[in-house]
Amino acid sequence: MPPPNLRRRHTLADAAIALLAEEGAHGLTHRAVEARAGVPAGTATNYARNREALLVAAAERVLELHLADMATATAPADETHPATRRTTDTHDLAEILAASLWTAATDLRDRYLAIFELQLEARRRPALAAVLARLNTTALTATTELHNETGTPVPETAIPVLVTLYSGTLFTLVTLPADLLDREQVHALAQAMARGALTGSETQTPPAETEPGHLTAGERTGRKADAAPPPGNPPQNRPPRTP
Repeated sequence: MPPPNLRRRHTLADAAIALLAEEGAHGLTHRAVEARAGVPAGTATNYARNREALLVAAAERVLELHLADMATATAPADETHPATRRTTDTHDLAEILAASLWTAATDLRDRYLAIFELQLEARRRPALAAVLARLNTTALTATTELHNETGTPVPETAIPVLVTLYSGTLFTLVTLPADLLDREQVHALAQAMARGALTGSETQTPPAETEPGHLTAGERTGRKADAAPPPGNPPQNRPPRTP
């Protein structure tokens, strides 16, 4: 069990993430975080002296959660589970992407909304941008490793293309009203993404800097992770221990 100060820090950061998702960056204040976390007035200031520190704390918490999800994704898998099969064609990849997108847009909706808010704020805040850069680099590395491990049909040079397509699609889905989400539409988008990534591998690839929509452990198999799965992490067909 974490020490009280770390537990309190997590509580405040989780409250900040929830506020970012619900109210946007403009709704993130010390008083709002304290009210959401159910702690006495002045508590948040002890952990984050100003508003930028609150944003950085939320980003660091997202990074921490994503690292935990990636550790789950790379844990030994149950080889008897059908999801452990190697992904050898576009259809298989589309199925994994569809399951991942659905999980990200439903179970992980708040986390991704918060990430998009943080990315916009990071354009004007170097300290926040540095944390998100660590998140993007770590997620892209994990994506590449898992693609190589599971044998997806997307070559390594095209993974940035897939990440870009995934990020844009995820932004569209999480910003839709929840009741407008449709599984068939998500599946059609995933098929287009899989084809687009393969087509993109034959042309120039974009910069390696990635957006928040990396596939997570729970997302990659369409199963819920014990703790919410990464700015999505990389797609893979190994089941988590349950992005």
